[in-house]
Amino acid sequence: MTARPTMLILSYSPIARDARLLKQLARFTQDFDVTSCGYGPAPDGVVEHISIPDDQRYNDLDGKLITLKHYRKAYWRLSAVRWSREHLRGRRFDVAIANDVEAVPVAVKLKPRHGVLADLHEYSPRLHDDHELWFQRITPWFEWVVRKYVTRAWSWSTVSRGIVDEYERNFGFRAELVTNAAPYQPDAAPTPVAEPIRLVHSGACLRNRNLHVMAEAVEQAANDVTLDFYLTANDPPYLEELKEFAASSTRVTVHDPVPYAQLADTLNGYDVGIHVLPPINFNNKLALPNKLFDYVQARLGVVIGPSPEMAYYAEHYGVGEVADDFTLEATREAIERLSVASVTAFKANSHAHAEELGADRQVDVWARLVERQMSRKRR
Repeated sequence: MTARPTMLILSYSPIARDARLLKQLARFTQDFDVTSCGYGPAPDGVVEHISIPDDQRYNDLDGKLITLKHYRKAYWRLSAVRWSREHLRGRRFDVAIANDVEAVPVAVKLKPRHGVLADLHEYSPRLHDDHELWFQRITPWFEWVVRKYVTRAWSWSTVSRGIVDEYERNFGFRAELVTNAAPYQPDAAPTPVAEPIRLVHSGACLRNRNLHVMAEAVEQAANDVTLDFYLTANDPPYLEELKEFAASSTRVTVHDPVPYAQLADTLNGYDVGIHVLPPINFNNKLALPNKLFDYVQARLGVVIGPSPEMAYYAEHYGVGEVADDFTLEATREAIERLSVASVTAFKANSHAHAEELGADRQVDVWARLVERQMSRKRR
């Protein structure tokens, strides 16, 4: 029997609960003997998992080396980089997928026979460009890593059209678009819309996402609407503030998060998913988050801010309202434009385009890139 080709999937994340990584694994474990390397327990389907200890961090940059602009030393001395390089030493794979900028140099140094696919989950050089000191010190280091190593991948993918353009503009390579689409839910259907129109938001409880703006907009809206939050406790004091607000409101409720496997069914009981994300940094401005696709798969309409990537989907597919800006007033006005008739139409359009916008279509892009690499001459 012919041996199957081998693949390394490398990520400095808990692979077994990383939604984007799980899509890669589900697709490529069908045809490859996949070895995964990342934090946490082994994901399903791999032939081997190399578990990076939690105390080996991927972001413990040496500030002195950064100040001296000794970027090579700064990268190779990152704890997780040193650990993974040591534990992968001497291994040879047919192909590797390196997830995010920090993982790419390690994969490139392994010299897979058919190269590296660099999957870039964001535009890393401007990850925290809302913090001036970070932008001055860390952005040049990220730019060095991208220029020195990420450009040496054989293929690239990233999460939004704007980020595709930014990498090409600054570094010369053209990544393929692979959105954070949610798995297609073939059995889901839109539920009937009535008053009150039921809005929902699921995700991380982070102050810089201005969740209170959405809550206050619902509270002040002239039409009959409610809002349910399903939030992870990323910022416990902020979560407590939201719970206190909800306790004084007849329209806003804060719930504990539900497991991702139950999310689609939970969301399906609502009418509109809301996500008004202020563009506090470059990546927020160009965000195309998985929750937008979660809402589509749950057959909901959406209310979003004028984030260009999300606005494109809302307008092109006719699935929701786009606020004029990110303020409380504009968010309230977008909510007030909702009616039983308009939300019914939005939900019908989500249903019509759910398969097209599902994860399978996106995973096919990775499959084509890997197939193309495998057909190229071995190193």
